[in-house]
Amino acid sequence: MILDKIKIKIAEALNISEDDLVYPPNSDLGDFSWPLFKLSQEKKMSPVEIAEKIKEDLLDRDDLMNILEKIEIAGPYLNFFIKPNFLITELLGNIFSRGRDYGQNSDGDGDLSIFEFSNVNTHKNFHIGHLRNISLGDSLCRLHRANGFNSYPVSYINDFGIHTAKAIWNYKKSHNPDLNKCYSETVKEIEENPDLLREISKIMSDIEACRGENYKVWRKTRKISLGEFNGIYKKLKIKFKKNYFESEVIDQGKEMVKHLIKKRVLRQSEGAIIADLEKYDLGVLPIIRSDGTALYPVADLALAERKFKDFKKLKNSFVVVDVRQSLYFKQLFKVLSLLGYRQNFKHLSYDFITLPEGMMSSRSGNAISFYDLYEKVLDKLIIESKKRHPDWSDKKIKKNCELLTIAILKFEMLKVSPRKIITFSMEEAIKFDGFSALYILYGLVRIKSILKKSRFKLRGVKGVDFSNLKTDYEKKISLKLAKYSDIVKRAGDNFDPSEIAKYLFELFKLFSDYYQNVKVLSSEKDTKKARLIFMGAIALVAENALGLLGIDSLDEI
Repeated sequence: MILDKIKIKIAEALNISEDDLVYPPNSDLGDFSWPLFKLSQEKKMSPVEIAEKIKEDLLDRDDLMNILEKIEIAGPYLNFFIKPNFLITELLGNIFSRGRDYGQNSDGDGDLSIFEFSNVNTHKNFHIGHLRNISLGDSLCRLHRANGFNSYPVSYINDFGIHTAKAIWNYKKSHNPDLNKCYSETVKEIEENPDLLREISKIMSDIEACRGENYKVWRKTRKISLGEFNGIYKKLKIKFKKNYFESEVIDQGKEMVKHLIKKRVLRQSEGAIIADLEKYDLGVLPIIRSDGTALYPVADLALAERKFKDFKKLKNSFVVVDVRQSLYFKQLFKVLSLLGYRQNFKHLSYDFITLPEGMMSSRSGNAISFYDLYEKVLDKLIIESKKRHPDWSDKKIKKNCELLTIAILKFEMLKVSPRKIITFSMEEAIKFDGFSALYILYGLVRIKSILKKSRFKLRGVKGVDFSNLKTDYEKKISLKLAKYSDIVKRAGDNFDPSEIAKYLFELFKLFSDYYQNVKVLSSEKDTKKARLIFMGAIALVAENALGLLGIDSLDEI
């Protein structure tokens, strides 16, 4: 984008690689810097002597000095300052010409990728651990698309595991529609009476064989779970291109297991079937238990085959699952490679969510469900909104707060790198200041309010004079807007949406300083017009960034 073009221009004048130019840690030191350590050693001259000679030569180049405001020497660095008027004029023209596509690139060359996430288990709660999974998976898919890939989200729901049998065992006694409670109660009873596992195993066998009363109960309770999941997906505005279920691929998986035994990829061991991956330093992967019931790999093998059938020319298959499954996916992908698959399989892992009081577990029943968390945040926001807006109707308050609740929950899941643990704090999540969704959305609403109050209609930037936008605040924000494309690429390359969240926070910290120190509506006519366009650009880039997090903007808070 604009900074890349300027960097190339400076690099050509210096006869160096554009990668030799770096961003200084502080914008007061310049917009680009060239470290002279290496050149100093080669020429056996001090960096300052070299810098002075180069600076003198560059100052005579009109093509370069039409872009640069000044060149300064700071120790072993040669620092370049871009002319604000040139930067802002080029930048705003780029932003408004590209609109919703600003910040995107075509690096992916349209390669087909799928992101598998929301791998929830039926008969258990959709809790805040799952919220991190689905928020992360959706954002990663959006980021990949912004980086030029043809990306689709898919879900894989485990509706056939031993956990379903455990939930059903208790449900048949209690008829409690809270299936997660049924599951956790069974787990407790098994701890006291391990002999119950024989009954659980019989239920599982009936479910896998699709027979009898146990199978009928499984179908009934599965429908309850899927209804709850679909309601959550609707609230989160997440739509999957394809939904897969373990129950639909398990039989195909069993046939694949037979084939793999014949090919000697799998073998029998003490009544069970395993993949011996010791020679690849991956240990042993159990496939089928000694009682004949299937383990996760049976369905996962068939799932991989289904994906390649449903998505022709698939290049990348990403699976978003927590870090505990890292070894498992290395083992699974090795088995797939032994089968002859050469596509790029990648496990995108993420760490846990904890509460201030400690870890959660669905086994012990102390995991916070999505709906419990959603209602707690919503209730707090409604109370606060009624204080702020006594003139708003209850309907308007509720609708506004529902949108805010989803934004807050998604942002809390994405503002931390996937490789780090999240300690979820309700108090931090609903703050209007600090690193929060409310801080960012409130800043965006403030911009929209100013634009609305001015009644200004943007009809393009051609012919607009931006020379009056020369405060340090406008220069710093312009540089931040210009770096957005780099952030999108870095976030995509690193599979890390927290880069986007941090960018938004830093952008609105700069805007907060701007708002407090620079007059907009009361400024002179031409300056006012330029500043309103400038604020419109901030809003557009912010909404593009929020879109990559799967967060909607609001007009009022």
